Amino acid sequence: MVSTATPSENISIQEALARAYAHWNAGQAEQAEMLAQRVLVAWPGQPDALHLLGLMAHAYGNLDLAISHLKQACLAPRASAVYSSNLAEMYRQKGMLPEGEEAAERAVAMDPTLISGWNNLGILLQEAGKLERSRVCLEKVVALNPEWPEARNNLGNTWRRLGQMDRAEACYRQALALNPSYAEAHSNLAYLLSTQGSYEEAAQHARRAIDLNPRLVDAYLNLADAEISRQRHDAALRALDMLGAFASEHPAALTARAKALRQIAHTEEALAIARHAVALAPRNAEAHYTLALALQDLSLTDEALLAYEQAATLPGAVAEAALVGRATLLIEAGRQNEALAAFEQALIRFPDSAQALAARAELRTFKANDPDIGTLEAYLAQGERRPLIDRIAAHFALGKAYLDIKDPERAFRHLEAGNRGKRGSFDYDGEQIGRWIEQVRTVFTPERYDGLQGFGEPSTLPIFVIGMPRSGTTLIEQILSSHPQVTGAGELSALRLAIDELGNFPDFVAPDNEASTRARLRQCAQAYLARVAPLAGGRPHVVDKMPGNFLYAGMIPLLLPGARIIHVRRDPVDTCLSCYTKLFAGQQPFAYDLAELGAFYRHYERLMAHWRELLPREVFIETEYEAVVDDLEGEARRLIGWLGLPWDDACLQFHRNRRVVRTASVNQVRQPIYLTSKGRWRGYARYLGPLLDVLGVEAP
Repeated sequence: MVSTATPSENISIQEALARAYAHWNAGQAEQAEMLAQRVLVAWPGQPDALHLLGLMAHAYGNLDLAISHLKQACLAPRASAVYSSNLAEMYRQKGMLPEGEEAAERAVAMDPTLISGWNNLGILLQEAGKLERSRVCLEKVVALNPEWPEARNNLGNTWRRLGQMDRAEACYRQALALNPSYAEAHSNLAYLLSTQGSYEEAAQHARRAIDLNPRLVDAYLNLADAEISRQRHDAALRALDMLGAFASEHPAALTARAKALRQIAHTEEALAIARHAVALAPRNAEAHYTLALALQDLSLTDEALLAYEQAATLPGAVAEAALVGRATLLIEAGRQNEALAAFEQALIRFPDSAQALAARAELRTFKANDPDIGTLEAYLAQGERRPLIDRIAAHFALGKAYLDIKDPERAFRHLEAGNRGKRGSFDYDGEQIGRWIEQVRTVFTPERYDGLQGFGEPSTLPIFVIGMPRSGTTLIEQILSSHPQVTGAGELSALRLAIDELGNFPDFVAPDNEASTRARLRQCAQAYLARVAPLAGGRPHVVDKMPGNFLYAGMIPLLLPGARIIHVRRDPVDTCLSCYTKLFAGQQPFAYDLAELGAFYRHYERLMAHWRELLPREVFIETEYEAVVDDLEGEARRLIGWLGLPWDDACLQFHRNRRVVRTASVNQVRQPIYLTSKGRWRGYARYLGPLLDVLGVEAP
């Protein structure tokens, strides 16, 4: 018999347990715990009491105590299969996936009809990356209970990780048909829609999930992801701020914030947050992957490689991306042989990885009947079952492959499809951009420019290399950074971000804002230098090779008297063709439609003509890609001399420079000068009609 709270009352253990569970179900935790503890005094190790205490500990956030109670409960000879199933779920929440899998396997072996057991096993296998076994388990759950929306949702998650996006979407929508107020299904559908480029619908479902369950962490993460994907970084950070209000130390929330901060070039802060996430969750693959990205941003190559390796070995859904990221980092570091071996490692583990095949394509010159071509074609044949972003990458890779084997018809068929898919994933108004660029030209008059002299922060540290993407800017940076007094920092967003902090550009430069503009120029310059100075590595000069800084070229001498600007030009059609054949890692929204690309080039041309007239010769110089190709030494000496630096023969051996290169031209600048890119467009003129029309160029 068990003595209860009332000394005169004695009841049986079974009755005490029944009352304890009834109290717990009624929300009367104190009475439930008291009865369960009294049962354990009378019968140490009693499994039902331990199970209840485990549920209570879990509910109150003490996961370690919950696991301890349930482990002990499961040791009993006749312990319920449900106890092993619940233990499995708690192991999963703790990140102890092997232990959870073992407990779930034990549960379904004890009771093959236990729906919760199969469901928990399926989710554990899903998180461990054992996706085919997960699918089998979760399909069994759906068969056992076809009206259970959670089963459809969980199966959808596994289909998504298997890359079967159409089946995943069908599962999520079936779950919502069964329960329109199912927050988790709305959230998961939001994630899937983001991968397919449907960002607005994704954001709508994420917001609906938050409305239904304001404490659903994944919904905030998926909303932030949708906003980041469409370059709405402020909106993404607002979503993460809402999440931080109740889950500030959640590893996934920290990881998402680090990703968002990377997008706006707050790299040091992103790195600190990613390190914190890893410290909180050392077995979280996503946290290690994000840490690798942040380390890569800061050119901390060896540490980034280790973080990628860790992410690839831990259970989770980022192993493929981590393996590809590691291989890509090796390319950037100029370690091509190691990169090829890393891609092989990725493809052994993920044989039809479009990510790996597409990234490896940049390292290779394809030949007829190359097996990668067949694999990529087969991947695309699966259509919308595969993620949009991977289909786009496959199209661009096949475009390169068919150009390599001299089949331009197929090449441009794939390039058109890849560009069309990418263009459809974001909003871009070319006419609005044109009006904005014209406004920049109008604001920066010679009189206005002269009136703002002398208010910046004098500095000879930065050397800006500007121009259109794919115009030869990376080549010039590589030549300059081969000089012992110059560090190449790559494509930095620092100038744009510093200017953005001043307000709408060029509005704040207008004459009616003169006093305010003067006061804030130095503030802007100091913000820029704070971001860039650490990248110089102790050398007196650092190259900021963001091509798009041509938009702000008139601001540079005002902000940073003493800084130098090198404008790189190339044949207009060769430049645009090279843009059209590349899937850029960064945002180049004008590049994915031939007519829009040509129109943007014309706007760029007009603005550069304006800067050419406005900027003093001592701070602005131009070079042509074709001139560098024809006379490397002559052009290199001219630029080095203009910068006031002593000549160094290392500048002619730029392809031996082992610095990290993070642009679409990474492979080209690892080779000596070659002539094949000059006039390349003429062989493809028949495919470039809209571009040639806008540029006013006749086909040969």
